[in-house]
Amino acid sequence: MAFKFEKLQVWQMALDLTDEIDRLTKKSFPKDELFILTSQIKRAADSVVLNIAEGCTGQTNPVFKTFLGYSLRSAIEVVSCLFIAKRRGFIIQSDFQKLYDDYESLTKMITSLRNTL
Repeated sequence: MAFKFEKLQVWQMALDLTDEIDRLTKKSFPKDELFILTSQIKRAADSVVLNIAEGCTGQTNPVFKTFLGYSLRSAIEVVSCLFIAKRRGFIIQSDFQKLYDDYESLTKMITSLRNTL
């Protein structure tokens, strides 16, 4: 592993979850949402991963904390998008609940990491 962020469990989990969001949108979201909710949830999920990586690499602890804050807010955005998708009938309860639980765990990890800096 060449980059510091690759060793972070929180980054690895966020990377796994962005793949899950991508798969979910491809299987469950309607085509007319492609440039609306589909784009929004995918960008938010990607943002979690990207902000962890960007903040971790070559930054001071205060700067890393700032980027973890961005990452946390993006994770919350994903959860909000999941609620919208569930309410509109794009996803079933079990898919919603799994990702909701996973993002709850991820936000706790991000918060814990941020509190240690």
